[in-house]
Amino acid sequence: MALGGGTFIAQNKKLPGTYINFVSAQSASSALSERGAAAVGVVTGWGVSGSIFEVTSEEFQKYSMKLFGSDITSDELKGLRDLFMNARTVYCYRLDGGGVKASCTYASAKFPGTKGNNLKIVITANVDDSEKFDVTTVYGTETVDTQTGVASAAELRSNDWVDFISTATLAATAGTPLTGGTDGTVNGAAHQAFLDKLEAFSFNALGCNSTESTIKALYVNYCRRLRDELGRKFQVVVQGYAADYEGAVNVKNSVTDTGAAGNELIWWVTGVVAGTAVNASCTNMAYNGEYTINTDYTQSQLENAIDQGEFTFHKAGDSVNVLTDINSLVTTTDTKGSIFKKNQTIRVIDQIANDTAVIFNEGYIGKVPNDTPGREALRSEIIALHENLSDLRAIEDFRESDIAISQGADASSVVVTDAVTVVNAMEKLYMTVTVA
Repeated sequence: MALGGGTFIAQNKKLPGTYINFVSAQSASSALSERGAAAVGVVTGWGVSGSIFEVTSEEFQKYSMKLFGSDITSDELKGLRDLFMNARTVYCYRLDGGGVKASCTYASAKFPGTKGNNLKIVITANVDDSEKFDVTTVYGTETVDTQTGVASAAELRSNDWVDFISTATLAATAGTPLTGGTDGTVNGAAHQAFLDKLEAFSFNALGCNSTESTIKALYVNYCRRLRDELGRKFQVVVQGYAADYEGAVNVKNSVTDTGAAGNELIWWVTGVVAGTAVNASCTNMAYNGEYTINTDYTQSQLENAIDQGEFTFHKAGDSVNVLTDINSLVTTTDTKGSIFKKNQTIRVIDQIANDTAVIFNEGYIGKVPNDTPGREALRSEIIALHENLSDLRAIEDFRESDIAISQGADASSVVVTDAVTVVNAMEKLYMTVTVA
């Protein structure tokens, strides 16, 4: 007789044998998720079109030419350099990506955009076989791809810059330029397309790269909908837009650089909002970017900026620093007090919301029974999440009893009540010295 074996759910086997379950040790799903992810629409004249593409800080350093069509030191990438000073990962979308690809007899540009017009194809006879060719792709003055000993265009492989036309007839040429590349129109529809596609991604900060009030309103309303209706916790950074909302950071200052639109600080601030740790504040943080900031404000104007919920830079000696780490919330209520004006508070509550959602969505929905042991397992993970925040001094005076869990109105619902005291960084010192 064959012995029984395999795994078990309940101890109800009939055959003698060995039944063993192999399960993973409890994973650290209650660990805090990493911050530093930002999202922004870019206008580059080159790059992936029609979809969002992820760029890490390391990739930006190494591959800026291939990704954006410009050297990392170029003025065109000044904003992205500011962004990556504090952002770890950026989800980019080309707002000008709806244009036309440049082309010539031999190839078409990999992406639409005016920078495709900087490409040319150089074809020379192969030194070892005069009936074959060496085909070189040149961008500006830089050789970006060479394929040698090619008998026909059908043998050419696409590269990061062009797709070759397999039916073309190869002939020696000192340089056949690609022409006809155009950029797409940057308008409200382009911004809306970006935001629509962005819903599939998770990030900490969204930068609004526009000076138009209607576009700023579009971004703020998008943030409000995702935060309040879908539970997607992030903050949007705008310049000169009084949103009166804790999810929106309203940058007050403009830049004075020649040719600048004025709102370029959104790059650096978006990186800071995304990358500042959950237990940290960017109050008094020195601006280390490349733009010249207008800080011509009086003391009373700076005080008024705080009252108006404006994220402001001020002159501090030889440095330009963040005045205070606040969002645009001005109107407070009994359920949303002044502490919600602090971005450090928003970082903490967003961390709790996002990480709790990950714990529940990935580990409990459809998997764990809604009984006392199941609910206690969930409660334990939420407690562990809070203990991590407490260890980081992001919250204080936390007790396990602050979290209660029970069954909801129906058999599949769970109700959790939570209470936290958020720690904020020191900003003001009041001292009395008695001198005898």
